[in-house]
Formats: sequence, structure tokens, C-alpha cells
Amino acid sequence: MTPRLPALSSRQVLTALRRAGWHEHHTVGSHCQLRHPGRAEGRVTVPMHARDVKRGTLMSILRQAHLTIEEFLELL
Repeated sequence: MTPRLPALSSRQVLTALRRAGWHEHHTVGSHCQLRHPGRAEGRVTVPMHARDVKRGTLMSILRQAHLTIEEFLELL
């Protein structure tokens, strides 16, 4: 069974992605774009809002980063 994603803030999501090797490329408005040095095609956008990142948005971020839920939870 797939583990359930906890409610996470944007800061927690960014920290986990940085541990996975992503780095901040630039920020436009309230969205931070990250790139991975080993992936030429990849870019991940994380909303920098005061509230928690919605689960659907978090799943989209994980798909963009090519991470499974289990891999992501280990990075937290």
C-alpha cells in the first residue's frame, strides 16, 4: 500500500527537493523554480504560499521531480 502524504509547507517541500539534488533556479512572484544539474529537461515549480501545499499539487511536484512518494518521504 502506498503511504499517505502528510500536509507540508512550501519550505518543507523545498528542503526535501534540495536534499534530492535540486537547486533554486529563480523565483517569479510566489513560485520558486528548481532545476537539477543531472537532468537537462527537468524543472520543478513549487508555490511559496503561507498555507500548506495541497496534496494534488504535491503529487504533481513529485511527478515533475521523478520521485516516488516513498523516496520523497525519506528526504523529509
